[in-house]
Amino acid sequence: MSLELIDINLSIEGRTLLHDFSLTVANGETVSIMGPSGCGKSSLLGYLCGSLAPGFKASGEIYVRAENVTHLPMEKRHIGLLFQDDLLFPHMSVGENLAFALPRGLSRKIRQERISQALESAGLPDFHNADPASLSGGQRSRISLMRTLLAEPRALLLDEPFSRLDADLRQRFRSFVFETIREQNIPALLVTHDMQDCNGRIITLADTHAKTGVAHA
Repeated sequence: MSLELIDINLSIEGRTLLHDFSLTVANGETVSIMGPSGCGKSSLLGYLCGSLAPGFKASGEIYVRAENVTHLPMEKRHIGLLFQDDLLFPHMSVGENLAFALPRGLSRKIRQERISQALESAGLPDFHNADPASLSGGQRSRISLMRTLLAEPRALLLDEPFSRLDADLRQRFRSFVFETIREQNIPALLVTHDMQDCNGRIITLADTHAKTGVAHA
């Protein structure tokens, strides 16, 4: 279930952000991407999940579980994305938010079992009918992660998911995220500005003012 990037090139308005950037992320591993603002970190995630903003030019191949997903639409790539904002639906209960992510075709019994398992894993077993607005920041973040995982992604992208949390909560949620990734054996790519967010390998993207903008480890 590894994530493999081969010769990724990314540019905007003639400015190179990434040049022949290749990387393999193993099952259960989290690789952190760091670099200054504007160097292409979040744009790389956009290219990987199929939501790159207009104006960018990109090339290179993306493999998820040995399948080339480069030209597939976003919904068929099976790549989960977790943002710094939890993006829970305010008009749905916590359980309904989780149910929204489940694959179609599951029986009612299996759907309820998976939602209950997700709530248990998040340490919130009694929150099925809770209003998302009643949750703390850390609780919302945990539910957001479990909702992403219920969609059964084959790879996971994390775009500064810890940045809006206070220091103590940030540390606890980081540990929860990395432990969950290892348990579910999913390859993950994390974009961050904070070295303390990193877990395992770190890739630093070159300063965007550099002539080539080539990525380096």
